[in-house]
Amino acid sequence: MRLGLNLGYWGAGNDSDNLSLAREADAMGYSVVWAAEAYGSDVPSVLAFIAAQTKRIDVGAAIMQIPARTPATSAMTAATLDTLSGGRFRMGLGVSGPQVSEGWHGVRFDKPLGRTREYVEIVRMALARERLRYDGDHYVLPLPDGPGKALTLTVHPARVDIPIYLAAVGPKNLELTGEIADGWLAIFFSPEHSADQLAAIEAGRHKATATGDFDIVPTVPICMGDDLAAAADLIRPYCALYVGGMGSRDKNFYNAQARRMGFDSAATEIQDHYLNRDYAAAAAAVPFEFVDATALIGPVGRIAERMAAYADVGVTTLTLAVNSGDLEQRMATLRGAVDALEMSGRA
Repeated sequence: MRLGLNLGYWGAGNDSDNLSLAREADAMGYSVVWAAEAYGSDVPSVLAFIAAQTKRIDVGAAIMQIPARTPATSAMTAATLDTLSGGRFRMGLGVSGPQVSEGWHGVRFDKPLGRTREYVEIVRMALARERLRYDGDHYVLPLPDGPGKALTLTVHPARVDIPIYLAAVGPKNLELTGEIADGWLAIFFSPEHSADQLAAIEAGRHKATATGDFDIVPTVPICMGDDLAAAADLIRPYCALYVGGMGSRDKNFYNAQARRMGFDSAATEIQDHYLNRDYAAAAAAVPFEFVDATALIGPVGRIAERMAAYADVGVTTLTLAVNSGDLEQRMATLRGAVDALEMSGRA
């Protein structure tokens, strides 16, 4: 199992600290550094900036939003970033959620499975420098009855097989991810609650034509220290944000995931508080058991045991969200995680 670093949304904190963390992760042999986008900073700009100031670490989009770009634009961006980084780009894609898709991008959030399938097919065609002729339910290239021409990407990417990851939560999305992607970007992943998710991925892999390795990549908050309760308190607001506030009352993928894990009543309470803008109460309603199942908390030895559990269920890249403490503490956490992985025997 390898280690990754997730910087989250650029501009949400001290960006100079995030750059320092990326450089430290590069020097320590971390596999990949990821960045995210919602309706603030965009991922490609951030990754180009990080790639220019690192040497070996891969730079990954977690995620580039499908409603924000045409498939051809995403292919152009991937080819450019992969070339600029010397073949270090990983392309994560996702449909985002209805509020962002329709409210920010003006794109209807409908039939996400079919849209994602066609999107990935077109991106792969473009990166392979095929002429873009596509007749789908969601995308038609060139447009009929007009002056459009079937075009080919004019640049040669550093790699035609740039790895494509999908962010997926629900069972059908997970099966699609196993079928058409090179990896899965997971959130609130718990080894003890992962059997159904991994079975859905495996069902998709049985349908896939690709035979290469598949990268299972959960993002896991980490907080090191002897006081488990204090560590959990630092992670609770992150859990509450997603379980309570990422989406509407009727459509929140992370809330549904918490329910599938058996935290039904807590998911309702967290969402009620969050939608009423009582964020402190929402965080307080996150059970310790949920935090402990989906994050890494405690001293190095305890974290090593949890890392072994992640590796044993099939996780191949464990991406860490190191959000607690000042820069010195976060750097120490990066180093401590390397020690924990070595201690786990799963490096």
